[in-house]
Amino acid sequence: MRKIAFPPALLVFFLLLIGCSESNHEQLFDSSKLPKKSIKEVERIIEAFIMAEDSSVIEIPEGFYELNTQLILDNKSNVTIKGAGMMKTVLSFRGLKTGGEGVKIVGNNIKIEDLTIEDAPGDGIKAQHTDGIVFRKINVTWTNGDKSKNGTYAIYPVQCKNVVIDDCVASHSKDAGIYVGQSENIIVKNSLAFGNVAGIEIENSDNAEVFNNVARNNSGGILVFNLPGLPKSDGKGTKIYNNQILENNHKNFATPIGEGPNGNTVTMIPPGSGIVLLAAKDVEVFGNKILRNKTAGIAIASYQITGFPTYAPNWSPYTSNIYVHDNEYDRSKGFPDLTRELGQLVSLYNAHGKAKTQDIIYDGFWDQNLSKTIENNPMKICIDEANMSELFFTLFDLTGGKEEIKSSKNYQPFTNCTVSVATDISVIQSL
Repeated sequence: MRKIAFPPALLVFFLLLIGCSESNHEQLFDSSKLPKKSIKEVERIIEAFIMAEDSSVIEIPEGFYELNTQLILDNKSNVTIKGAGMMKTVLSFRGLKTGGEGVKIVGNNIKIEDLTIEDAPGDGIKAQHTDGIVFRKINVTWTNGDKSKNGTYAIYPVQCKNVVIDDCVASHSKDAGIYVGQSENIIVKNSLAFGNVAGIEIENSDNAEVFNNVARNNSGGILVFNLPGLPKSDGKGTKIYNNQILENNHKNFATPIGEGPNGNTVTMIPPGSGIVLLAAKDVEVFGNKILRNKTAGIAIASYQITGFPTYAPNWSPYTSNIYVHDNEYDRSKGFPDLTRELGQLVSLYNAHGKAKTQDIIYDGFWDQNLSKTIENNPMKICIDEANMSELFFTLFDLTGGKEEIKSSKNYQPFTNCTVSVATDISVIQSL
């Protein structure tokens, strides 16, 4: 898709009206009140990671640990890393000048639980090439106010298998708070993500269930992406259910693509996005409370909307096989975002009147090798909401370029159908 050029007078008018959500420094608790551990006590923890053997337990007692080096667990199996409690054991990496992650894990059957990680220069905690990784009662955050200096991901398993994220908190990351990428067999449950660009993101992954979480005050609440050019191509099979996706209207402070090594597609997410499906495959969204997200409750989009090249081997830019049903919506009383092009599209060209928050939008790109018209629903986008006639739904037509942007309220082609999305998390439910 070519870049969309919107009428400058309209943009200025609406930007003056809406402004942007200001950053906030909300924290789960005040870690400065904890007793500060001595240099010797900090060194003992560093040594425990270095000397850890298979089947060992690394106990981290209550207190505030100031670290100037990474904690790395490399190629170990059956290890448990255990603090005294999320609000009792804090690992602070504010003094770390080299390296990226605060904690890095490679191995098999690893558990980390009951602690907080603060102010890593890169990712808070990263697990890579790990089969069996459990994050439980982990809080990862950044405490400084300058969001551009915050780390990229808070909780970050990538290229992993059998992943459980349970009862965790992730906040203030400049990309995704909870990010699972290029992985398979995934549970994200009972967790809270706030103040991030993306609250929870499943990217290029297979067999994931995301449920009983709260995503609030992020730029985007819950994302399912498939991006080109990654070692693992199209992911499929994600269920998003029984989540509270609330007021995700935070300013997008991600590093723009092309401005440094950490530029990412989430920089394009407009504040006010509840759920975003981008080139996603086989996704079921149901039983969620999607409330007061100022741009759109659910955005169904193909990769063409980014304006970037849409060819890569073994990858499709289209979102397909989507089943949205039995969700609760509450449109924001504010104005859709105008700082990102997708937000501008929603605000200025939706089918219900300018500056109207939408419940569900579909960008209208489809694989024309499958059908000459989108009326046949070739990408199998199935929407079955009980009160569909009362919702604000917009189908965009962007095939004519910026001079002929069209939109329609017609949701009928996408109703009276279902998609069967198969997931099986039984293998990891007991972790």
